Amino acid sequence: MLIYAGKKLLQMLVTLFGVVTLVFFAMRLIPGDAASVMAGENLSGAALERMREQLGLNEPLWAQYLDFMGNLLRFDFGQTITTNLPVSKLLLSALPITITIAVCTIALAVLIAIPLGTLAAYMANKGKRWLDNALTWVAMVLDLMPSFWMALLLMLLFSLTLKWLPATGPIQFDDMGLLLKRLALPIVILAIGQVATLARIARTSVLEVLNEDYIRASRALGASEMLVVFRHGLRNALLPIITVVGLSFGNLLNGTVITEFIFALPGAGTLLVNGINSRDYPLVQVVILVYAFIFIAVNLLTDLVYKKFDPRVQF
Repeated sequence: MLIYAGKKLLQMLVTLFGVVTLVFFAMRLIPGDAASVMAGENLSGAALERMREQLGLNEPLWAQYLDFMGNLLRFDFGQTITTNLPVSKLLLSALPITITIAVCTIALAVLIAIPLGTLAAYMANKGKRWLDNALTWVAMVLDLMPSFWMALLLMLLFSLTLKWLPATGPIQFDDMGLLLKRLALPIVILAIGQVATLARIARTSVLEVLNEDYIRASRALGASEMLVVFRHGLRNALLPIITVVGLSFGNLLNGTVITEFIFALPGAGTLLVNGINSRDYPLVQVVILVYAFIFIAVNLLTDLVYKKFDPRVQF
């Protein structure tokens, strides 16, 4: 396992290097730069060039790239161009919000989707297709709904009409009640799409296992249906579900970008959107690097967890 983990870590470093390089050059292909965005229509010509020189944007592209990579190797994330604040400080204040939303979303989705998908597979195995068909149709409808449209719809219902949950406001980790109310809508919106996907995967995986010979043997030996379905069936069907859960966590980082922007949450997604709009190259590059690191690390952890749930897995 150590050799396998070492190979994966090496692949992670290569992937992160590719992500950083791609983002660095892609950002500079966008028309305009931080100086032109900050100056607007007030500066032009020589004054604009002096501002670019002050911000270090007039250096050759290769020199900027080498300077950024050198700072990155020293774990020096630099400062934002527009506000001159340390990027690391902004990330440390924003990442807890994004990670809290992602973890709570995955937990809620798993608690709902896996029992629902398992029940649908059991009903289909018994020839009772109504719940199976209902789950399939609901999952398809939920997958087709855009998250931003659902966010606006639930905001209109629960925030503006019923006034149960706030759509905006401060984030306070010392008050769990207020924090849960503030993050409830974003978590529910993100979890709806994850529930649809996880339930379908759980249903397909468990249904395939329930047709195996050892399941029939367990029933013939007099084991209860709950024991057969959840201990023998679900446990042996967990590998595809674990894979999707790991991928879903990474995809949630993308989903939180839109959701945080809609609900005015000061998370990493909001930092990314503001950085792109202001052409703040250091901020965008570091945020995407952190996103890529979390995504790769979660997938590595998912691979290592396989052995825990299925001893047959060989690295």
